[in-house]
Amino acid sequence: MSSAAKILVVDDDPDFVEYTRIVLESQGYQVQTAATTDLALEMMRKDKPDVALLDVMMSYVLDGLNLTRQMRDDPELKDIPVIMISAIVSREEAGVFPTDEYLAVDAFITKPVDPSDLLEQVAKLVPSRSKSETKEV
Repeated sequence: MSSAAKILVVDDDPDFVEYTRIVLESQGYQVQTAATTDLALEMMRKDKPDVALLDVMMSYVLDGLNLTRQMRDDPELKDIPVIMISAIVSREEAGVFPTDEYLAVDAFITKPVDPSDLLEQVAKLVPSRSKSETKEV
């Protein structure tokens, strides 16, 4: 049997991190967490996650987007699926998003996060280790 998929949650809000951990672990995922982008990069390089959940705004605005750019520029990390999470809902805050560039994320979820939506998005991105096993003829 294959090991559980590893999900890295990168967010500076400890309550959100704990909530997300509970939701993901309830479905058998291994959850790692990082409160800063520097720590997240260090952790990813040591133990590559199957999916990364990144908050947009942490120590500064667009922190998560900058982390995504660093990941995409790193040959070892560029293939990690990214789910961007943000509470940005107002026009003023949305105005800081770069609209003239491609955002290299696989999914986008807004806070507050619906548990079923989170699990659905993660399941879509986790590499399926059982597809070949279930389709054997």
